[in-house]
Amino acid sequence: MARTFFVGGNFKLNGSKTSIKEIVDRLNTASIPENVEVVICPPATYLDYTVSLVQKKQVSVGAQNTYVKASGAYTGENSVEQLKDVGAKWVILGHSERREYFKEDDKFVAEKTKFALDNGLGVILCIGETLEEKKAGVTLDVVKRQLDAVIAEVKDWTNVVIAYEPIWAIGSGLAATPEDAQEIHASIRKYLASKLGDKVAEETRILYGGSANGKNAVTFKDKADVDGFLVGGASLKPEFVDIINSRN
Repeated sequence: MARTFFVGGNFKLNGSKTSIKEIVDRLNTASIPENVEVVICPPATYLDYTVSLVQKKQVSVGAQNTYVKASGAYTGENSVEQLKDVGAKWVILGHSERREYFKEDDKFVAEKTKFALDNGLGVILCIGETLEEKKAGVTLDVVKRQLDAVIAEVKDWTNVVIAYEPIWAIGSGLAATPEDAQEIHASIRKYLASKLGDKVAEETRILYGGSANGKNAVTFKDKADVDGFLVGGASLKPEFVDIINSRN
């Protein structure tokens, strides 16, 4: 079974009602293939507003973070139920910026992933290595360690999409070559097969998340294990539509 091409847009801490309306209007009027799934992830303050604007059935809305509790005295957090209540279908977890700036370790990311899945959100699970780790030749060790934490918690991977994001390529202008990405994605899939079985490995989508843009996205087109992209800054720009259409 062919895996549905998936393009996520992580707006990060960017956006206003005006700019988000421009982005969604562009998607609403763009020609988007039927066989693609697009998930845009604005800041939490704009989730409800973004959901109200989306008209294309191929486009849904996700959050950038969530917590491991349903409710309670957790100032500043957003619960899974609240995200679902405003129409979010997905959440990004394990992003390198959460790991680095907010000190979220593998175990905490795994706990959040399990909680989100158990309570009805799809998860875009981010994994990836730093430049130092890449230079040391331990990329696969790092991504296996990050995956192992989640594998220990999550048995049903139906609603998990993995985003391999080489941290050294985010916002740096650097990017893995399509061949590099394919090699690492294939290794990730092989590792999933060894831990979770061939069926899960074959069905799980693995996205490339390292500075994909309108120009380079098409160069990944024939890479069998690159099932889409998690896009940062380019998701705020008109070229996001080019990335969405890069398989056609």
